[in-house]
Amino acid sequence: MSLSWLLETDSKSLRSVNGSRRNSVSSLVSSSSASSNLSHLEEDSWILWGRIVNEWEEVRKKKEKQLKDLVRKGIPHHFRAIVWQLLCNAQNMPIKDQYSELLKMTSPCEKLIRRDIARTYPEHEFFKEDSLGQEVLFNVMKAYSLVDREVGYCQGSAFIVGLLLMQMPEEEAFCVFVKLMQDYRLRELFKPSMAELGLCMYQFEFMIQELLPDLHIHFQAQSFHTSMYASSWFLTIFLTSFPLPVATRIFDIFMLEGLEIVFRVGLAILQLNQAELIQLDMEGMLQHFQRVIPHQLESGPDKVILAAYNVKYNAKKMKKLEKEYTTIKTKEMEEQVEIKRLRTENRLLKQRIDTLEKESASLADRLIQGQVTHAQEAEETYLVMRELATVRQQSEEATAQLELAQSTIRELQQRPLLKGIPCYTEESILQLERELVQARLKEAESQCALKEMQDKILDIEKRNTSLPDDTNVVRLQEELIAVKLREAEAVTGQKELRQQVRDLEEHWQRHLARTAGRWKDSPKKNAMSELQDELMSVRLREAEAQAELRESRQRMMELETQNQIHGNQLRRAEQEGRGFQERVTVLTSQNKSLYVQLQEIKRKQAEIECKNKEEVMAVRLREADNIAAMAELQQHISELEIQKEEGKVQGQLNNTDSSQYIRDLKDQIAELKHEIRCLKGQRAGSMSNQPSFDRIRIVNHYIPDDESYQSSDEDAGKTPSHLDPQQSSSSHTSLIRLHPSLDLDNRLGDTDSEGDDDGEGLVLTVPPNGTHKHTTV
Repeated sequence: MSLSWLLETDSKSLRSVNGSRRNSVSSLVSSSSASSNLSHLEEDSWILWGRIVNEWEEVRKKKEKQLKDLVRKGIPHHFRAIVWQLLCNAQNMPIKDQYSELLKMTSPCEKLIRRDIARTYPEHEFFKEDSLGQEVLFNVMKAYSLVDREVGYCQGSAFIVGLLLMQMPEEEAFCVFVKLMQDYRLRELFKPSMAELGLCMYQFEFMIQELLPDLHIHFQAQSFHTSMYASSWFLTIFLTSFPLPVATRIFDIFMLEGLEIVFRVGLAILQLNQAELIQLDMEGMLQHFQRVIPHQLESGPDKVILAAYNVKYNAKKMKKLEKEYTTIKTKEMEEQVEIKRLRTENRLLKQRIDTLEKESASLADRLIQGQVTHAQEAEETYLVMRELATVRQQSEEATAQLELAQSTIRELQQRPLLKGIPCYTEESILQLERELVQARLKEAESQCALKEMQDKILDIEKRNTSLPDDTNVVRLQEELIAVKLREAEAVTGQKELRQQVRDLEEHWQRHLARTAGRWKDSPKKNAMSELQDELMSVRLREAEAQAELRESRQRMMELETQNQIHGNQLRRAEQEGRGFQERVTVLTSQNKSLYVQLQEIKRKQAEIECKNKEEVMAVRLREADNIAAMAELQQHISELEIQKEEGKVQGQLNNTDSSQYIRDLKDQIAELKHEIRCLKGQRAGSMSNQPSFDRIRIVNHYIPDDESYQSSDEDAGKTPSHLDPQQSSSSHTSLIRLHPSLDLDNRLGDTDSEGDDDGEGLVLTVPPNGTHKHTTV
């Protein structure tokens, strides 16, 4: 690069304010330094820096030490624009040609830039409100936000750009700022994560701990962190903390040496003010940094810069600290990732726990409701079972009565006939009819009650399909008690873990109290102690996270156990419901079979009743026939009696013919006996209401043996009460005594030589065919 080009560029920066925008920026600096009478020293400085600029490449390679001494003494302000560009190699950058195109584009950070421009050098004339300085500052910041979209815009960078615009036009300022961001670690400082700023704070704090231990202990006691006062030093290179001339001198050195000068100047400031800072509290120290220190530097920067280069700065140790900080941050990032993962899992577990708790509460409500409903259904089932037992008992009684009726019918069917005539009475038939009606009524009532019970059973079974029985309820209660016990154990374990965490925290606090004076030890021991402390903190956090995770897992396990228990309960309830349904099906089939049997029995009973009615009608018809025959016989006997009386009268008149007449009568009586024997087989059983004829009565007596009819004139004079008891008891015959309708005792005398009683009727003895009846006519 030729000297003429550099001087030409410098002459552009020294033009008056009424020129172009570039000339207006540089004129503010040149106006303070240009004068008509330059001293001899200034002339030598001009010549020297002119030669350096002209021979820059050779000076930078061969005379590095002399260049550093000159820069530390300060770059003449009219050479700063050229020298700064040369120091950062910002001349002839390709991005300079893109500047005008970048200004035409739109940046997402424009609002932020506009907001912060008014707070950048507010007291400087060049950056007054609505001035040209604010416009060019906005242009440079906007252009860089478009070039580096990752950084975009960050507060504090505007002060550096503002200082550059005070020395050079906006295109050159933009190029220099780009090089500063790329090559001077400023880009890492201004990234959203600000990782480089954290590294600088870590290194600076270590240097304070090593070089100023008393002040470091005081800062720790007051909880006065390094970032509270030193972060702006690194972000703005002291431009917001020191007076502008002092900050500009420090910026000269920064352009050559980088951030090392910031560490040196910061430690020098602390060394110079250590005595005052130790006596102040946190608020006092903040006021001291903001007001007292800038006022001390108004006299000039030479004292601070001299003290800065007396500070021990070890580049190798700084590299080592950088590695340590990177390792610590890596571990912290891993821990943060793990903690974030654990928090996410914990949040998911809490959500699942909430869901399971809601489900558990719902299941508990359902269980309680089911128990209440089950109790009600059990009570109703008990009542229904009692009614069903009553109905069954009634049905059994009806069945027994029906069987008794059937047995009676079978006995009546199997009973031997009285010489072919069944021995049924009207009373027995009426009694059977009444019993039949009662049996039918009871059967109808039993059918109605049975149908009601079946309906109730079906209704109860429908409601019981989703309910467990008493045994399963007891089992569910036992499982619930076991779950509660496990939950209590888990809570106890959780309390123990929390107690362990609290013990670790107390141990940690005691450890901090014991190591309060550790900064008086060597820096290596202090760093090791700090790492051990951080490791202990990490372990504490890890223990807490493990405790929370263990608690969450225990809770999840308990809830899963409860869920499984409830699932088993529901499955058992479903199985029991299916068992009830099968049982109801079996009972229904049994009821159907019983109903079919009952219908068959009813049918048979109806058939038997029809047969009985037919037999009763036949018996009554035969009785009517027998009555008619008996009436004819009675009439015939009456006629014979009349003839006998007439025969007696005639016998009295004609004694010779009486014996013959009596024999004729006996023959006729024998014929009548034969007819009566014939009627014997056609007579019905015993009749409750026997018809009475004219002065003829029929008396029935039960006799065990076959009967024989006896009639004689000797028997005619005897009544049944005059019979021999042995003869009557042994013969067991039925006597039919015929009393004539005509009383001829007064007209006829006792003329019968055979011993017949004239006043008595005819006695007939009739055996009743196996029945024990004694009949007297």
